[in-house]
Amino acid sequence: MDSAQVDAYLRRLGAERPPRPTAEALGALHLRHLRTVPFENLSVHLGEEIVLAETPLHDKVVGRGRGGFCYELNGLFCALLTALGYRVTMLAARVYGDGGRVGIPYDHMALLVRTEEGGDWLADVGFGAHSHGPLAVGERADQEDGGGTFRVVESGPDAAGVRGGDGLAKASGPARAADLDVLRDGKQVYRVEARPRVLDDFVSGAWWHSTSPRSHFLQSTVCSRVTGDGGRITLSGRRLTSTAAGGGREERELETDAEVLAAYREHFGIRLDRVPVRRRDDTGPQAGTRP
Repeated sequence: MDSAQVDAYLRRLGAERPPRPTAEALGALHLRHLRTVPFENLSVHLGEEIVLAETPLHDKVVGRGRGGFCYELNGLFCALLTALGYRVTMLAARVYGDGGRVGIPYDHMALLVRTEEGGDWLADVGFGAHSHGPLAVGERADQEDGGGTFRVVESGPDAAGVRGGDGLAKASGPARAADLDVLRDGKQVYRVEARPRVLDDFVSGAWWHSTSPRSHFLQSTVCSRVTGDGGRITLSGRRLTSTAAGGGREERELETDAEVLAAYREHFGIRLDRVPVRRRDDTGPQAGTRP
């Protein structure tokens, strides 16, 4: 990502270029990203190809003012942070579902970020409702955040009885004996695998989530972002939901296409010429959206 692309990206976020790659600057960029770039799966339902490469992602998110899902948002955020001097490693994660089962390999992408102070942080601007700031990777106590109470712990053995390796050692220093579980308010959210990855590794996960009848992303359109007061605004299908930071919730159904298009424009800055139609798979039931 060249200097002009970095500047354009920062303008999209409404952020200044940080003078140094510090933890404070990382936290500010992380929150600005969640407030300005929505988590959305509209490409799946608009029939748009999802291309996991830096230039197409920059064109989509920065040039066209869109959002995306985890591979797109964290993939592009990785490029921005790297250009700003952070040491960033892409990590694969598997999201916990019903019964404590984890999702497919490359189910999700998160970022391991090292700052100039030497701290390691788990950054994630592509999960929907999640932490508002990066999480300290080495901290095992509760971490209070605008999105809830989070904890990062070493994972136990997986379904095959295997514990994660020490791949993070090469990325960030001391060896770790296990993969990491991220918990929110005491509930397992996802398991971060220890091995560093590259963007191309996630192509299969993006394809699966865009096409499989078991994918969460085929059930409904979703577009969501953090609001300035720490709440959240979400348009799922035609239901517009506003959640306050304190937990208050308001919902309303949008009756017309014009109302839906106006909601995308006014709440998310996304201008569409037609309402996305939920993609259907002829081979089975539709799947759902990431929370």
